[in-house]
Amino acid sequence: MTRLGTAIAENVVHHYGVSVLLSRLADPFWFQALGSVMGMDWHSSGITTSVLGALKRGLNPRSHELGIYVCGGRGRHSRQTPSELLRYADGIGLNGDSLVRSSRLAARVDNNAIADGFQLYLHGFIVAASGDWTIVQQGMNGTSGMARRYHWHSPSARNFTDEPHTGVVGENQGTIMNLVAAAAAPAQHALLEVVQGRPEATLTNIRKLTMPMHDDVRASNVDLKRLGAVLAVAYEREFQDFASLLLLEKLGPRTLQSLALVAEVVHGTPTRFSDPARFSFALGGKDGHPFPVPLKTYDETIDVMRRSLEAARIGNTDKIDGLRRLDRFVQAVERSKAPSANFSETVARERQISDSLDGATAGSRLARSRRATQQLSLFQSFCQTLSTQFSSKGRSVSARHLWQQLREGS
Repeated sequence: MTRLGTAIAENVVHHYGVSVLLSRLADPFWFQALGSVMGMDWHSSGITTSVLGALKRGLNPRSHELGIYVCGGRGRHSRQTPSELLRYADGIGLNGDSLVRSSRLAARVDNNAIADGFQLYLHGFIVAASGDWTIVQQGMNGTSGMARRYHWHSPSARNFTDEPHTGVVGENQGTIMNLVAAAAAPAQHALLEVVQGRPEATLTNIRKLTMPMHDDVRASNVDLKRLGAVLAVAYEREFQDFASLLLLEKLGPRTLQSLALVAEVVHGTPTRFSDPARFSFALGGKDGHPFPVPLKTYDETIDVMRRSLEAARIGNTDKIDGLRRLDRFVQAVERSKAPSANFSETVARERQISDSLDGATAGSRLARSRRATQQLSLFQSFCQTLSTQFSSKGRSVSARHLWQQLREGS
C-alpha cells in the first residue's frame, strides 16, 4: 500500500503541484476513494490510519524533493506531531510554532468545541514547504463503536472558530452542539463574556460523507455507469487496444481496469468521488470485499506507475501523461456509450479469477503465514530428531547443519 499510495501522490504532485495534493487530502470523498483504490476496506475507519501511514512512510524520505511532509498518526504517534513539525519547520525555514499552534487548535476544536461524542485518537498533519497544510484527524465514539473523521485545509481555516472544516465523515448524530458553526457566533461571544447559554446547531455547509454499516460492497454503493465505462475500456477489444496505445504499454484487461480507476483518483474532479466504493474495483479489499486483493495486478499497477515516474524524472513525460489520457478516454466512453456495469456478474468474475491473480485477504495472508511457521517448526523438529539419532550412533551432526542441508537441497 505504501508504494501505490506514494506513486499516486507523486503523480498528483507532478501534474498539479503540492497545493492540489493538500486540497485533495482535505476532501473526504477523494480521501476515501484513495484508500479504496489502494486496497483498503472501502467503508472502514481503518482507511484513515492506513492512508496516512502509507503516505508518511513513502513521502517523508523524499520530503525535500517533493516539498511535503507527513506528521503524526494514531495513538502515541499523534503526540509526536509537535516535535515532528518543529523539526521539519526548522530544516526549511518555516514558523514551527505557528504550525504547532494550528495542530493543537484543530485538535481542541474537534475534541471539545464539537460536542458530538467522539474522542480523537488519530491526528495527521500534512505540511508543504510553502507552509500550507491539511489536517486529517479521527475520533471514536466509545458507546457506538463508530468513528468520525475531520478534514481541515489551511486556506479554508483562516478562522478556527468559524466553519473551519472542509469535510466531516461519519454517521449523522442528529442535533449536536457545534461551537465553530457560523450560526454559533453569538454563543461564542456569550461564552467569552461568561454569559450562560447553550446554543444548538448542526454541522452545515461542509461536505459530509457517511459510510454504511454493512461490510460488503453493494450495487447501491456504486455509480454503475461510471464503473461500466471502466470495464468497457478494459475488456471490450475496440476500446482496450486504444487504451493500451494511450498508455504506451501493452497491458492485460485486469491491469487496465486497475489503472483506469487509479487514473481517475489522480486526475478526476471532486464530483467524480461521490461513490468511493467504486474505486475498490481497482484492487479489491483486504477484507475480501468486493473481492480479494489481486496481488499480481497490484504489483503490475505499481510497476507501470513507477516506470512512468522514473521516465518523467529524466524529461520523458509521455508515459506519465498516459494516465491523464486514459482518464479522459474513459469519461468519453461514459458520455458517448453510457455503458452500465452488471454488478453481480462483475463481482462473480473477479472472484472467479482471484486465485489466478494471487487474490489475498488479510485473513488468508495471516493463515498462510501461520502455516509457513508451522511447517518451519515441523522441519526443525525433524532435524532435531535426526540430529539426536546421529548422535546416538556416535556421529556429531547439529540440527542447524541438517536444516541448512535441507534448504540447499543437498
